[in-house]
Amino acid sequence: MDRELCGRALQDLYAWIDDIALSRPKKHITRDFSDGVMAAEVVKHFFPKLVELHNYSSTSSTQHKLSNWNMLNRKVFSKLNFNVSEEAVRKIALSTPGVIEPVLFALREKMDLKLEKNGETILHLGKYDVKNQEKTPTGTGRMEAQVHQKQVEGKKMHPVKNCKLQTLEQFTSEMDPTVRLVLQEKEQALMALRETVEILQMKVTRLEHLVHLKDLRIEDLTRYLDAYKGKAQ
Repeated sequence: MDRELCGRALQDLYAWIDDIALSRPKKHITRDFSDGVMAAEVVKHFFPKLVELHNYSSTSSTQHKLSNWNMLNRKVFSKLNFNVSEEAVRKIALSTPGVIEPVLFALREKMDLKLEKNGETILHLGKYDVKNQEKTPTGTGRMEAQVHQKQVEGKKMHPVKNCKLQTLEQFTSEMDPTVRLVLQEKEQALMALRETVEILQMKVTRLEHLVHLKDLRIEDLTRYLDAYKGKAQ
């Protein structure tokens, strides 16, 4: 789960999530899955008898989020021979970007294995094969993949900034745990807001492109109509 997924693997994962009917609209995968509820719903989708959804409730409390994930580890993931580490759980609860994707990817693999043992298959949602599959995600999946790519490029372009972040992490590690937790929550909330702005900007750009295409279509139809009127006269 510590592996870094390539762009196409991420797109495939986002498309897979988009195909699953969940109780809440999919807006931002990092925040959507932070409380563990949607992760429970994903497992419930493929193994209805394995999850009791009433045990997991949506929350903004970090402690409640941790409790949900710990319960998932004990009651659900253990039956899939799967476990999310305490460090990963804490980062997911804090909506740390880039953490939930490898976890969901690994969970998907474990579910695939269990379904295969049960003689079942996940239709059109098989394992990701870089050589043989090229899926094109829609909606949230595409937006998330673009944001993730920008994050990766940003890290490569700003090595000095990364060094400052490492220094900050060393500084916060010496703080009181409660103060550090609050600081991390504020920092992750700020990062999430920035990512939301980027996603909205992408959506605006896409809508502008669609409007442009619509205008071109209207012009074509107008010319066709004028030509038809000319012939009729």
